[in-house]
Amino acid sequence: MIEFALYLHIPFCRKRCAYCDFNTYAGLEGLQAGYVEALRKEIVLQGSRFARDGHLPVARTIFLGGGTPSTLSVSQIDSLLTACTTSFALAENAEITLEANPSTLTSPFLMGLRDCGIKRLSLGVQSFDDGELALLGRIHNAATAQRAFSLARQAGFGNLNLDLIYGLPGQRLQTWQATLQTALSLQPEHFSLYALGVEPGTPLHHDVAAGRTPAPDPDVAADMYELAEDMLGENGYRHYEISNWSRDARLMSRHNLTYWHNEPYLGLGAGAHSWVSGIRFANVRHPSEYVRSFASAAPAEAALSPSRSPAVQLDTVEHISKEMEMAETVILGLRLVREGVSDARFKLRFGQSLWGRYGDVIPGLLDLGLLEGTAERIRLTRRGRLLGNEVFQRFLR
Repeated sequence: MIEFALYLHIPFCRKRCAYCDFNTYAGLEGLQAGYVEALRKEIVLQGSRFARDGHLPVARTIFLGGGTPSTLSVSQIDSLLTACTTSFALAENAEITLEANPSTLTSPFLMGLRDCGIKRLSLGVQSFDDGELALLGRIHNAATAQRAFSLARQAGFGNLNLDLIYGLPGQRLQTWQATLQTALSLQPEHFSLYALGVEPGTPLHHDVAAGRTPAPDPDVAADMYELAEDMLGENGYRHYEISNWSRDARLMSRHNLTYWHNEPYLGLGAGAHSWVSGIRFANVRHPSEYVRSFASAAPAEAALSPSRSPAVQLDTVEHISKEMEMAETVILGLRLVREGVSDARFKLRFGQSLWGRYGDVIPGLLDLGLLEGTAERIRLTRRGRLLGNEVFQRFLR
């Protein structure tokens, strides 16, 4: 029986941020109820599709991401989780996470989330500097973010993640340090820190291209990353993935570990991606198309499993070769700071050793000081984490 990490995509936002290129939409509130119903139906159909011999497929984790899942009502979130728990067998102590914008959180809403089964909250704070939040186009300020964190604690959440962004245009090392100090004072269980990317087609990209906003400085961003490594380490946080820290091993994001181990996951909802049995596929992107195509039960999914009923129209289907799966397993595994890539685990999965497969790649990266390791395991050095893309491309034939 396949075990999955379940990802439910909620594409609605009150306002799109200036830097965002995710599959998210503002101004579609009228579609929300129909979308939730379509998503609920997809959950049920996919649970049926992967059932075997009367046994439900297993969900190890559930992650509601977006977009802004906290724009849904508690009853809508509850209906989605109920569909998950009746269509999939939840693993013992399954991790159930919801992403939330601080401005959307109230005490009654947070209590409702707890009651319907949400165990972990990921708060999209991004910065504790009001000027930086305005630059990013966020709809909350620093005080709202701190209040939201406090309300979540009062509601009984004992597993909170803070999302922060660094490397902003014109951002100074001192303001990043101040954001980290404020964040550390809250004592969350987990941090996710991401360097800002200026993605084509976003308002931020247009402003940078037009000279209205300075381009981010990659050297300053590298300094910020190293500062975060030092500050979080000094405050007892375990650096377990390039962009992620937790208070201890029990509080690592189990959902995201599925991605980094390149294990099966099911993405449900508009534009959501899945990886199952050598096939990577993504649902149709626009929420209105998702709702329409789901209602009409378009047959595109027959490309995946012709013997089963279609569930939703697909946007892409990609069959992954064993060679590519091996490379992606190494690349994703190298993101794990301490664990890295185990030779024993690689050999069990692919029938050959890391050194046997990549003996022409690994020694050179060791000599450059970008990798460290033994015959049993390889992982990135601190310098290698700053130059990760240079390392990763070496494993792609």
